Amino acid sequence: MDKQLFKKIIKSYDYPLIIAVFLLSLFGLIMVYSASMITAVVRYHTASDYFFQKQKWALILGTIAFLVTAFVPYKIYATKKVLQFIFFALPISLILVILIGYTANNATSWFKIGSFGIQPAEFAKLGLIVYLSGVFANKQKKLHHSAKDALFPIYYMLFICILIAAQPDFGTAFIIFVIASTIIVCSAISKKLLFKQILFLLFLCLLASPFVLSVWWDEIFSEERLSRIDGFLHPFEHAEDEGFQLINSYFAIANGGLKGLGLGQSIQKYGYLPEAHTDFIMAVIAEELGLFGVMFVLLLLSFIVLRGLLLARKCQDAFGSLLAIGISTMIAIQSFVNLGGLTGLIPITGVTLPFVSYGGSSLVLLMLSVGVLANISMFAKYELTYKRPSARKNFQKNHVSFH
Repeated sequence: MDKQLFKKIIKSYDYPLIIAVFLLSLFGLIMVYSASMITAVVRYHTASDYFFQKQKWALILGTIAFLVTAFVPYKIYATKKVLQFIFFALPISLILVILIGYTANNATSWFKIGSFGIQPAEFAKLGLIVYLSGVFANKQKKLHHSAKDALFPIYYMLFICILIAAQPDFGTAFIIFVIASTIIVCSAISKKLLFKQILFLLFLCLLASPFVLSVWWDEIFSEERLSRIDGFLHPFEHAEDEGFQLINSYFAIANGGLKGLGLGQSIQKYGYLPEAHTDFIMAVIAEELGLFGVMFVLLLLSFIVLRGLLLARKCQDAFGSLLAIGISTMIAIQSFVNLGGLTGLIPITGVTLPFVSYGGSSLVLLMLSVGVLANISMFAKYELTYKRPSARKNFQKNHVSFH
């Protein structure tokens, strides 16, 4: 590669985005150690840095994945072979995990390899983002006039959501549904025709509901699931069971105040928050670092999401725009579901906080995704700065994804 070309490419990367991601991930690594050291010793009878070490290796693997996807041209993912591989790989992996997967917390969501676990549903997020972005970008001219070409990808997306919900993992299924819906709405599809198809799908769901309820009634309306909803609506009436975590999350947030009790000084992580290093890590951050710590995380997450959406606006390629929208939406909706759960805004779903919570599959997937985002930003900036400077004035006119 020509040295001048290489320098131009390196200069074109979005370094504020990259710095924000790694800063948040390193902060998360520190907080995983602080939140998990008591749990590791008391509940799992291991070294206090057990979860820290596993998260550290996940971050190293995630960094390698980031470097790979940051340098591989993102347009490769829109090729027919890649889209076909994703199309078959997603349902096969999700069916296999239901049949032979490892069960934890009443969900069969993992492939267990020694002490490491791989969660296919996490990688299904990015896989579906790539697949839908590729399909809708390739069919954008047809979608202006007909929504028929969008039907099969929509049904495929619903099938993937059903497979994930069957594990059962309703939180991830909901997140994937929202991400996919956002990509579909932001594509070039005719909104009038899309509305008609949505009504048709709702009609089909209504017809299928008696069958679904007859088969999965016990699962959907199980005593455990209903008690969770009751614990969400009336946590203080169920302080000893279903409302236990939420109430102690409130205590942790209240204890932290403005400045917090100090790093490592959380009281609630001493058994009061059983999932302190995963679902409720923000409660520990609030208790130890106060409002300042919470705002630090929220500002970085907001910056990453908004940077991704701005990139989608700037990118002149429909596939790149939809890909950026999907990845940004994934980070945003996952953050909302996690924070909504620990503050009592929505029921607790077991969804981790992006880049911060303990979870190897989640962290590697996120680093992969941000690597793709960095690659899109590099190509978009390179195009505007070096190849076609005149496009600066015209990129909004030629942009497709937000029409």
